[in-house]
Amino acid sequence: MKSEQELEAQIENHVSRQEYRPVKPKVIAKKLKIEKEDLRPFKRVLKRLIRSGRLKWGSKHLVMKGMETKSPRKDILGTFKMTSRGFGVVRTRSDTEWYGATDIYIPFQGCLDATTGDLVRIRITRKREGRDIQYGGRVEEVVERKTHRFVGTYFSEFQWGYVQIDGNQFPEPVVVGDSAAKNCRDGDKVVVEMVKFPSSYSEGEGVVVDVLGPHGQPGVDTQLVMNQYGLVAEFPEPVLEAAREEADRFDESIHKDRLDLTAECIVTIDPRDARDFDDAISLSRIENGHWLLGVHIADVSHFVRPNTALDDEAYKRGTSVYLPDRVIPMLPEVISNNLASLQPERVRYAMSAFIEFTEEGARVKTEVKRTAIQSKRRFTYEEVDDFLERPIAWRRKLDHQTFSLLERMYKLAMMLRARRNRDGAIELHLPEVKVELDGKGRVCGAKTAKHTESHQIIEEFMLAANEAVAEMFDDSGLPFLRRVHPQPNPDKLDELTGFVRGLGIESDSLVSRFEIQRLVEKVKGLPQQQAVNFALLKSMSKARYSPEEDGHYALGSDAYCHFTSPIRRYPDLVIHRMVGAVADGRKPSVDSKTLARIGDDCSAREENAERAERDLVKLKLLGYFADKIGMQMQAVITGVKRGGFFAQGVELPVDGFVNVRSLPNDRYHFDPRSMSLTGYQEENNFRLGDEIQVRISQVDLDRRELDFELDSKQRRNRSHKGAGGSDRKKPLRGTKGKFPAKKKNTKGGRRKTAASKKGSRRKKR
Repeated sequence: MKSEQELEAQIENHVSRQEYRPVKPKVIAKKLKIEKEDLRPFKRVLKRLIRSGRLKWGSKHLVMKGMETKSPRKDILGTFKMTSRGFGVVRTRSDTEWYGATDIYIPFQGCLDATTGDLVRIRITRKREGRDIQYGGRVEEVVERKTHRFVGTYFSEFQWGYVQIDGNQFPEPVVVGDSAAKNCRDGDKVVVEMVKFPSSYSEGEGVVVDVLGPHGQPGVDTQLVMNQYGLVAEFPEPVLEAAREEADRFDESIHKDRLDLTAECIVTIDPRDARDFDDAISLSRIENGHWLLGVHIADVSHFVRPNTALDDEAYKRGTSVYLPDRVIPMLPEVISNNLASLQPERVRYAMSAFIEFTEEGARVKTEVKRTAIQSKRRFTYEEVDDFLERPIAWRRKLDHQTFSLLERMYKLAMMLRARRNRDGAIELHLPEVKVELDGKGRVCGAKTAKHTESHQIIEEFMLAANEAVAEMFDDSGLPFLRRVHPQPNPDKLDELTGFVRGLGIESDSLVSRFEIQRLVEKVKGLPQQQAVNFALLKSMSKARYSPEEDGHYALGSDAYCHFTSPIRRYPDLVIHRMVGAVADGRKPSVDSKTLARIGDDCSAREENAERAERDLVKLKLLGYFADKIGMQMQAVITGVKRGGFFAQGVELPVDGFVNVRSLPNDRYHFDPRSMSLTGYQEENNFRLGDEIQVRISQVDLDRRELDFELDSKQRRNRSHKGAGGSDRKKPLRGTKGKFPAKKKNTKGGRRKTAASKKGSRRKKR
């Protein structure tokens, strides 16, 4: 039985979390796993907290945050991130004993020598009232370094070698040891092993371990990003040997523990350039008139068993990484592209989910089986789109079984899609631009990725399987690794509502998911569409892996997991092992604490992979524009802040910043609610989603930054009406406190002039 002091701390920490939404006491008790014998003291403590003002009652007896909620002083673990403004943010781990906000603000002086991605132990020091990040703290210890290796540009000065690390994390150069041993030349991109990490009170020291070559040399940008994000293409020899042993054992025979589906009509639908095929589909109508959908996923768990060299390496990688010019797989190709790949006309092992739907598309039953399948045909998305447009022509190409299967697949998928929309699923409409590269890995063009009906067919079936498997575990009361997407912060949704109304669009409060859904449909095809979708995206929380029962907000699902891609995602492999146990009639052996750790690690590795992909695309685009200063282009505003706004090219998705100092001479007011910068002159109005004409003014490959300026023609011809066509409000003359003060040094003392840098180096020598 818990003491009342323990219950008080637990309740207060839970309600203090940034993502907390007002709920009834019984929901809090369930979330905190309050035992039956603790319910009476739980209620007593809750009432005491409300009487003291630290909590309060809301409408319908909901428990809300009070005005005097205290922040416990305690040590917690989390992942550190250094911001470009010089302060840090720590994202707390799911398995730590902390119920407050998940993001902790760390001032520059409290960061020690932590760098982005490090696991740190921090102490909560204060609560920050009225801030996005509610708690402040300081780093007590760097528990585990994400990496000791960084990439940067080498230069020498007064016979000393220095490396300016790429990006904004280390504003000061790092002194390197005997760089002559590596024959470094000024301007070379190099890999540095950090010997002493820089901090607020000391400079960094490192040693050059690899010379990549000068910027612009083919392949240097890819190697640079791979080194920066710790991406390793080659597998260790023991892992490759284990994969070869699996290949030697596999003979395509069908064991008695597998359901033989090799005679069934099963097909795959994938991109034209796909190398591995991890999902296949079967679909039939059964005697009661219902649909029986079979989603057959490559049984990676058969080859990658727990606590083996293959499993350890897959967990270490967490995910396959899709860079613009190469793929870094999670598993050796002998497994990902052969043994586990559902290739046509080959016997392959699968983990199959059989999902029964009513004639109207309502899910009524789910079964999972270990199976052996033989795909009858591999379709590309383009072929299926052509089938849907010209079915008569395809009737002559396909046998009756396969033709009928495609017809059924389309009918059920569109039915499921319609049901998801009725249930409140949110689908943003933002163009996805893919860069095209030449034979040397340089940008030569771009194209907008299409999301056609063939994509929607597979998407609906994968969503259905993921949700069905998750609900199967949820109904059994088993903890499992969920894909969670928390509800957005209500304050952000209130701001979003104001922004949308400012565009001249009538809207009820966007706290309602269904109102968001109606809004997305309302603006489709209108000039305001881009602005609304960008604003919606910025208001959303980030999806992650966790055993917590947070649901998936965008999909409108109470229980959701990733089951359909174990070849390229480790969380799916975790789910497959649980599914295999259920198929064998066993209870899966899992615990929430282990799942929380796996979820944190896999979420971090997924984010690392996404950042690497974005960074390499950006680097390649910056290289393309490096000799195109003055080039004009159409862009859309993607973010607004007091010092200016970010914009992205329409034809080529390069991101750049327009500094407020480069705008037409005026005094500008930044309004975070309308996401706009507004001057006195009515044409000087800039808001999220506006399309503008810009020209490239500066490209910095080392800092990975690009600056735009408004095109001179744009300055003369800008209309006073924005993307939505509605008049914008101008700031009132004489308004106090509405304009940015003189710019301060926001680097926490890190920023120095070139002269002071030189002086500090002489002093060190």
